[in-house]
Amino acid sequence: MPMTDPSSGNGRQKAGKTLIYICAVGLIVSASLKFAHVPKVVAQMSSLGYEDGKLVLVAGLELISALLFLVQATRSVGLLIISAFLGGAIASHVAASQFLQVLPPSIFLLLTWLGSWLRHPEVLWSLNGQTEPLPARREIAGSL
Repeated sequence: MPMTDPSSGNGRQKAGKTLIYICAVGLIVSASLKFAHVPKVVAQMSSLGYEDGKLVLVAGLELISALLFLVQATRSVGLLIISAFLGGAIASHVAASQFLQVLPPSIFLLLTWLGSWLRHPEVLWSLNGQTEPLPARREIAGSL
């Protein structure tokens, strides 16, 4: 069955998939740096009150959210958890009066949603003026 919706074009799908992978890998790298206790990362997290066990907990949550987002079957849950996680990062920086530090998680969150929307346009169905979500698309098994 050919796709007639121009918004679901191959280029859009590839761009969305690329952003999804970049964002997931970025979170995995960030979590790994926290797990490895890289001094600069530990210092930054300590300035926000995340030390020792809290730092490991944050790294674990970050890793789990990235893995959930990376797998297509759990992507919507991963997107929600990433949104909450990065929203918490933004709030932590605001609370610590680190206003410029708000930019990286904000941009990362924007790219995460942009990639999701490009790959899965139905994720923002309510912005199209629709009253109900788009019907689920059938996709080739294994295509992320």
